[in-house]
Amino acid sequence: MVSCLATYLVRVKELEISPVENEAALLLKSENSAFLVIADLHIGIESEYREMGLNIPSQTKVLLSKIQFLCKKYKPSSIIILGDIKHNIPFPSKSEKRDLKRFLEKLFEYVNEVIIVKGNHDGDIEKFAPPGTKIFSSKGKVIENIGLAHGHSWPSEKIMNSEKIIVAHIHPNIVLKDRLGYTFFEPCWLKGKIDIRKTCVRYKTLVKSPEILFMPAFNPLCGGKGVNKEGIVGPIGKIVDINSIDVYLLDGTLLGKLSKI
Repeated sequence: MVSCLATYLVRVKELEISPVENEAALLLKSENSAFLVIADLHIGIESEYREMGLNIPSQTKVLLSKIQFLCKKYKPSSIIILGDIKHNIPFPSKSEKRDLKRFLEKLFEYVNEVIIVKGNHDGDIEKFAPPGTKIFSSKGKVIENIGLAHGHSWPSEKIMNSEKIIVAHIHPNIVLKDRLGYTFFEPCWLKGKIDIRKTCVRYKTLVKSPEILFMPAFNPLCGGKGVNKEGIVGPIGKIVDINSIDVYLLDGTLLGKLSKI
């Protein structure tokens, strides 16, 4: 395994895409602005664990503390959340509603702008967002020719014609074995290309294959799919060039091609 965090640091026009080492977060940076991008917070997921007999206290303060740390260190002007801020659908609990409202209000103490691209768990998220929050549908949002979408549904034509696409949703993990034969899961980044032959059936205007980056879940309680065992699920999984997908651990270590792991 070779450590090569820099291999997935790229520039699109004047915007630099840079995953944060050892964090499920990335930075979009230019000379004049910086965006902190996170996804899959699933605030309220603790209630699902309680139903299984596991008493886990609310992790909202833990998530906020991590975001505050990242904001102090990297000083972004904006936070972009690529979907699934909340967990329970369609009816969040009273405690989840309270946590959601406080969470979104608190973000404005760290940055000037909060952008939400809705995920499949984010119905009625507008009810909890403070004034000034910029909310976009699951079709996605484009910033400097970088397409941003949650990834649970088909993005817009404009997203698919971006030079780079960043999605979340699948909570990618890689299943590994230690020397004793025990298996364990590690969250990971997936970077590869869209297969234009598969994609142009739906997206008629597509003329080239954009690169795509799958984000790991920001909330570690989310767990995830072992992509080397179960593949890449969802609509985007149907149109990626699976042989192009590289797997990176959060520390930047390149494990190799997904198809070979």
